Amino acid sequence: MAGTTRQQKFSRLIQKELSSIFQRDRRGILDNAFITIADVKMSPDLSVAKVFISMMLAKNKEKTLENLNLHKREIRKSLGEVIGKQVRIIPELIFIIDEVEENAQRIDDLIKNLNIPPEKE
Repeated sequence: MAGTTRQQKFSRLIQKELSSIFQRDRRGILDNAFITIADVKMSPDLSVAKVFISMMLAKNKEKTLENLNLHKREIRKSLGEVIGKQVRIIPELIFIIDEVEENAQRIDDLIKNLNIPPEKE
């Protein structure tokens, strides 16, 4: 069980730091796309971080994902500069589009657009 607590702590750290790296995106990697990190899942040995990103407002999700992957080394280096003193290894980053939030939004929109007659008194 201790491993999972460690994984969760590390996930939260990575999520927090990547979020601020994305917010400060000075190089324009994200091309002004608004990205939030929905979740981070760590491998048991903490060497790989699967980063689930939500791109609710991104016009072209595939292109944004491609940009993230093209700049993965820079992003990982920035991450290393921030968390390098706290961890032994900077994890390999795998960016994944988070479908959960997107699907939830779609369902919300569908429900809002349903024509449900009001109940009679």
